[in-house]
Amino acid sequence: MKTVILAGGLGTRISEETNSKPKPMIRIGEKPILWHIMKIFSTYGINDFVVCCGYKNEIIKEYFENIPEKWNVELVDTGLNSMTGGRIRRIKKYVNDEKFFLTYGDDLKSVNISELENFHVKNKQFVTLTAVQPPGRFGILQLENNNVIEMREKPPGDGNWINGGYYVLEPEIFDYLTKDSDVWENEPLNELIKNKKVSAFKYNGIYQPLDTLNDKINLEKMWSNGKAYWKVW
Repeated sequence: MKTVILAGGLGTRISEETNSKPKPMIRIGEKPILWHIMKIFSTYGINDFVVCCGYKNEIIKEYFENIPEKWNVELVDTGLNSMTGGRIRRIKKYVNDEKFFLTYGDDLKSVNISELENFHVKNKQFVTLTAVQPPGRFGILQLENNNVIEMREKPPGDGNWINGGYYVLEPEIFDYLTKDSDVWENEPLNELIKNKKVSAFKYNGIYQPLDTLNDKINLEKMWSNGKAYWKVW
């Protein structure tokens, strides 16, 4: 199986870093976050990658000219303005009409890739997405009249599950992608859900989004302190 990585967006929410580089090339320690993601998959024997490039794609191409890892990497220019569905649509010929993994180029999770694949095969759907509970953003107060009875600090997820990426996709999903402006997470995925073609693999591990400069600093601290939850190699 191949892993397709979406790495072409502008990453405007962390513009302090992405003014000069694509978001997946933001470094955690000495390596780009893209390298960290690929190391997760290679730990499970997945060494074939298709990287969907776009914004400042020449920086990604330059990096992969000199990496020592024994990976097979296809760098595909999927357009500067293509949306996520459009980028997936453009790499159809690279996955050889077979099922494949899909993930985002800024997303670090210690998902057990073998268990994810087995779950997908067992459930026989076109799409398996990894469901996660987001880190809590705010503490919660329990009130009784005007009195505070309990305070809980940032409970994870508030009991809700969200789409956490780390997909397994069957080639049938390309029937739902028709143009570069398709946003995978909107109409195509919702249409697949409506047709009962999507299953959810629950991930209960920690994860740290990479949306702001502060998020990047937190990931750096985890790496330098030997507490990088995604380091499965």
